[in-house]
Amino acid sequence: MSFNLDSSTRIFLIRISLEISGSGRVSRNKKTGGVNMSDENRDKNLLDIDQVTLYLGRKQILSNLSMSFWPGHIHAVVGPNGAGKSTLASTIMGLSGYGEFEGDIRFQGTSIKKLTTDERARLGITLAWQEPARFEGLSVKTFIIAGSADKSDEKAAWALEVVGLDPGEYLPRSVDQTLSGGERKRVELASILVMEPALVMMDEPDSGIDVDALNKIFLAIRRLKENGTTVLLITHSQTVLEKADHAFLLCCGQLVEKGEVDKIMTYFGDNCLPCDHKNQPLKEAVS
Repeated sequence: MSFNLDSSTRIFLIRISLEISGSGRVSRNKKTGGVNMSDENRDKNLLDIDQVTLYLGRKQILSNLSMSFWPGHIHAVVGPNGAGKSTLASTIMGLSGYGEFEGDIRFQGTSIKKLTTDERARLGITLAWQEPARFEGLSVKTFIIAGSADKSDEKAAWALEVVGLDPGEYLPRSVDQTLSGGERKRVELASILVMEPALVMMDEPDSGIDVDALNKIFLAIRRLKENGTTVLLITHSQTVLEKADHAFLLCCGQLVEKGEVDKIMTYFGDNCLPCDHKNQPLKEAVS
């Protein structure tokens, strides 16, 4: 599932406002390299999805969904097309049309159900798009450093190198139709690297990416984790799934299984890929 460009543009504008306000970045403990949290939230999950049910029109997309995401980990949400994975990301981000749901979403122990997209972003939540927007006349450098405290060419160049793009070639270019979808995806990831959010959700990070570029994206994901960012991978790819520390399996908006990646990969490969009743989970399989 891809999101509309208005939402993508809005997220970019929010990143600019985050740089101005200085909010939304990971606060790192220099001794441990981990995310600093208040004492009352230190032992809690970073993100909790609590019995969330969502309808789009008359269709139920998420059904009594409960999930908990630990801080400082790479999590994967996997499932077939139409399982509700991208809808979950939209709901967490608070995008237009996804705000009316039953249940609750808590970030660092506090409900964000009533918060706007902007307010959630200021807490350090961001979203990397399956199909990033184009911005006519906006340079790659300006795009990358929009949410960064460090506005130097060196910082932007470092981020491009991490995602496998030549700074000399790409910094002066525009984020427009001259960039392929895969290039825009890597430029967006570079902008997230310098932004240092607390939580980044990545929707189908391998979409439109060749093997070499995908390896660079995986490297960037590890860099995010090393810097204290919690990563949530939205995917139906076993290649992406195997890069996670922990995984959740969705089917028809319901949690079917969760646990170690090897366990989820085996279940997904044995039961979901050959399934002849897509997004109609067996009752006994739903958690």
